[in-house]
Amino acid sequence: MGTILGVSLQHKSPRRVFARTFRELGTAVSLAALLFLLPGAPFPASAGAMPPPQGGQRGGIGIDVVLNEPIADVYRAVENVANDEIVHGTYVYERERTLAGAAAAESSSYFGAWTGPGKALYKIYKGALAPRHFKESADIGTITVRYLVQELKDSKTRVEIEAVFVEDGRKKVHESDGSVESSEMKEIQDQLQEIKLAEERDAEAQRERNQRQAAEAEQAREHEQERARLLAAESSAKSLEEHVSELRHELVRLVISPGAELKTAPFHASASLQTLAPDTEVVVLIVTPYWYGVETTLGRRGWIRRDQVKTLP
Repeated sequence: MGTILGVSLQHKSPRRVFARTFRELGTAVSLAALLFLLPGAPFPASAGAMPPPQGGQRGGIGIDVVLNEPIADVYRAVENVANDEIVHGTYVYERERTLAGAAAAESSSYFGAWTGPGKALYKIYKGALAPRHFKESADIGTITVRYLVQELKDSKTRVEIEAVFVEDGRKKVHESDGSVESSEMKEIQDQLQEIKLAEERDAEAQRERNQRQAAEAEQAREHEQERARLLAAESSAKSLEEHVSELRHELVRLVISPGAELKTAPFHASASLQTLAPDTEVVVLIVTPYWYGVETTLGRRGWIRRDQVKTLP
């Protein structure tokens, strides 16, 4: 004895049991169940088959990380990794654990068009033979890695990575066990570190350039100031020379031929101190209508008649 859908079954003929069961269920039996019982009705797809990829189709385990870095740096790092031609975290042959030969792409036939926030990048490797870290992979197919980059507030950026392997023949999908995603994320973080170091080097180089330019500008300013001071000094010296020349022209006289007597007093009868040769310079100290009180270049002072000297040429 047993039950079908809660109805007790006894040892009766199969036909009577089925009829009674059907009557007692009444309208509880759905049209879908009737169709399922009819000969030739379609059966559901087997558990191993995957539905055709749709936009936003998910891959394997995936990884979703929020980075405290601006979108420009993160996108550059992701772009570098997407173009590095290596699918990280998987391999085909034990003797060569680097799977090189991948190519960056702007779209994916598996994942479909990305219509969510941010931007999607892809890396695709074709002809992979049973790549490691994809569940139950045992055939030739294509590995697709998708990177989703989304700008957040406060200079933060979200990065989501998913990887999947699809067989070429049966189109069977094998999800990643997370190794590919975590390895790709590590490469992105390494790239970010390199970008930051490069930015720091560039900033340091710029600071050095700025300091050098500032020093050169300061040196040029000091040189210009020194030049201005020199020009001012030269101008001042020239002015002084001109002034001295003017004073000299005003105060210095030349003894005319045939010479003159340097007297002790402004009188013809006064005693002579010395005879001055023609062209001897004397400095005028005192001026009277007929006489000059003068001093010779040797420091001797006396008097000389005005008509015995002339001005400088």
